[in-house]
Amino acid sequence: MSTCDRCERVWRRRGERYAACNIIQHDRFGGGSVMVWGGISLEGRKNLHVLANGSLTAVRYRDEILRPIVRPYASAVGPGFLLMQDNAQHHVDREFRQFLDDERIDYIDWPSRSPDLNPIENLWDIMYRHIRRRQVAPQTVKELTDALVQVWEEIPQDTIRHLIRSMPRRC
Repeated sequence: MSTCDRCERVWRRRGERYAACNIIQHDRFGGGSVMVWGGISLEGRKNLHVLANGSLTAVRYRDEILRPIVRPYASAVGPGFLLMQDNAQHHVDREFRQFLDDERIDYIDWPSRSPDLNPIENLWDIMYRHIRRRQVAPQTVKELTDALVQVWEEIPQDTIRHLIRSMPRRC
């Protein structure tokens, strides 16, 4: 049964929840995925950086994000700059931490499994909801990438400020 909200409903008997006839598999956005990096602050945001091909390693994160994007931004902000990131393996790697120390980039030691404290996680959710509301969902990786960049640029800076300023209430 299909509905106008694009959801499909299934009538099933008790005990048949995972029966093959009650499951419809879908590949979201045509089956591809896009990895992006975004930097936000009270004063603005960095352009959404799309990471093409493959997974993000500590070396790739350092070479594609930290050196060309974060380091110059941290220098421009000055002593008040504080890098906030999640506990992805490449963020907690010893060599990676040494790089941050060598570059004098201050960072927050983040508690494990606490994405609710990170304001950018809320921003990712806002972006996801914006894309889901579109009349036509992205069908290819390129369409998804274009949609992510467009939504990133359209989010008002006041929304980002509100998310950042809400941190003390969450901690």
